[in-house]
Amino acid sequence: MNNTNQIPAPAVLRAQDARASPRTYSTKFPLAENPMSEGGAWINGATTGLDWGDVFTTVGQTHPHPGPKRYADATALLIGTWATDQMAEATVYINKSYNYPEVELRLRSSLSPHVCNGYEIAFALPPKAYLLIVRWNGPLGDYTVLKEPKGAQYQVKAGDVVKATIVGNIITAYKNGVKLAEATDNTYATGTPGMGFNEQINGDYGYTSFAAAELP
Repeated sequence: MNNTNQIPAPAVLRAQDARASPRTYSTKFPLAENPMSEGGAWINGATTGLDWGDVFTTVGQTHPHPGPKRYADATALLIGTWATDQMAEATVYINKSYNYPEVELRLRSSLSPHVCNGYEIAFALPPKAYLLIVRWNGPLGDYTVLKEPKGAQYQVKAGDVVKATIVGNIITAYKNGVKLAEATDNTYATGTPGMGFNEQINGDYGYTSFAAAELP
């Protein structure tokens, strides 16, 4: 059930005029909401895209909502018009892990009924150790892997800060400020930042903070 309480002012920070100064957004998830809304700032995969999962929050954490199908990643995107060059980052928490748990950041992304476009940067949680940079092409399950390095350095754990940027056609992934990998793609020039999760598990892993910004 949606929580219609007002968001405490410190939770969300936006530039008053996105064209006069870079648009920014940050939150530590002050509300319990299913799906996450934060005053209408977000759209969700099951609610708007129909074929994907929603993201929900308890106070201080965000989680993937169970989804009915494979590749139905829980997805939430910020609304509004964002500049082409973007950044998203988040802090990871883990209570329990599964076969293929991933925390994901999204850039230049969009959702509409049965369509999800944009770039996903997915970081594997234990027991897996890999990184994925993916382009979503529209329908559920239709995606293109742009980069998939594997190894212990790509695994993320509780407390790690994951970050992704897109500047021009270059997508870059970071963990705790260290560059992990990059990929190039020219498909999408517009869209918004957001987040996602692979396995649709209630409350066992997710984020404790999220921030996004336009890059100058």
